[in-house]
Amino acid sequence: MSKVYELNHPLIQHKLTYVREKDTGPKEFRELVEEITMLMAYEVTKDMPLEEIEIETPVQKAKSKIIAGRKVGLVPILRAGLGMVEGMLKMIPAAKVGHIGLYRDPETLLPVEYYCKLPSDIVERELLILDPMLATGGSAAAAIDFLKERGAENIKLVCLIAAPEGIKMVQEKHPNVDIYVAAIDEKLNDHGYIVPGLGDAGDRIFGTQ
Repeated sequence: MSKVYELNHPLIQHKLTYVREKDTGPKEFRELVEEITMLMAYEVTKDMPLEEIEIETPVQKAKSKIIAGRKVGLVPILRAGLGMVEGMLKMIPAAKVGHIGLYRDPETLLPVEYYCKLPSDIVERELLILDPMLATGGSAAAAIDFLKERGAENIKLVCLIAAPEGIKMVQEKHPNVDIYVAAIDEKLNDHGYIVPGLGDAGDRIFGTQ
């Protein structure tokens, strides 16, 4: 069974409060999502291997550590996932970025694919799927399916807020994919929205409410 990491760092929780606040405007909302993602990157990348190299400081030669060449790929689920890309890229600037376009059918609540463009070498990369909300879990599970169908094996799911129902679905369908979230909320409502949640992340990022 995959592991679920709920990141309770005070800075993450502080900023998440203002992301939830209904009067937070699009500009501040985008900045907060980016900042939270940067903070989450610290935990998401904690298992990256290191290697020792020799450098020269202003004082003398020294041995120091760098990340051991692991390639990273960021895969935001369109469109809300785009709000998390810049924060991750600031922490992992060498990462390549792919995109998966999904929308949730309002009647069935099932994901429908409309776009998929990925780096050619995803098999070699550790892939971080980015989506602010893990609600029903349908879109995340479908995105993971698409990546696995193309040969990807090393995948993590990174979300700001998750509902227990979404976590359960991803764990059942993809027990080898760990989930990183800033908060696990109470439940889904009858419309498939997370409660208390933060509303529609895509609308709030892009000002299309």
